[in-house]
Amino acid sequence: MIAALKNKSKWQRYFKSLKFALYCLTHPLDGFWDLTHEKRGTYAAANTILILTLLARVMGLRFTSFVIKPLYWEELNMFTYIASILFPLALWVIGNWALTTLFDGKGRLGQVYMATCYAIAPYPLIQFPLMIFSNFVTVDEVGFYNMVNVVSLVWAVFLIIFAMQQIHEFGPGKNILFTIASIFAMLVILFILMLFFSMISQGIAYFISLGRELLFRL
Repeated sequence: MIAALKNKSKWQRYFKSLKFALYCLTHPLDGFWDLTHEKRGTYAAANTILILTLLARVMGLRFTSFVIKPLYWEELNMFTYIASILFPLALWVIGNWALTTLFDGKGRLGQVYMATCYAIAPYPLIQFPLMIFSNFVTVDEVGFYNMVNVVSLVWAVFLIIFAMQQIHEFGPGKNILFTIASIFAMLVILFILMLFFSMISQGIAYFISLGRELLFRL
């Protein structure tokens, strides 16, 4: 562990790959091609971007102005709040990979994850200064805050689309088609998960009621 921390070349590669996310923001086609095909990206940097995204999401609750984001802590479920990012991300990565693999998509599961994490970099990059800015805006300026907030989300969505095009080596039309199909794949996976957990809960409820009945009769 200590030796890994002292490995200067690994740290240099990590920071270089993290900095490369900025290049992907402004040069998505070249950036996401180099990210996977030229090995310019790393899982460590991808995980860092994801953690920063989660931090931006959570810290926004505390540091965003109450005028813009009224919050009642007693009504907040932090686990659900964090899962609102991690769960859709997992569904997208698995759904996109599973679908594109059947139709000659070149990207591997890890590459889909890495490219998606790099693509959401605009969100924390904009949200951290935006939450500070929110404490200096008036009610009349909330519209500007909301516009910038939407820009961070739309920018990330477009980058995800470009990222999938490059790592799967699809044309623009085919990429759009599979982006839409991936969303349907996410819904199918969600339905299967809901059905599975529903069956599990019903099975558990059945055995509990059976156990109670046996205890009652005994």
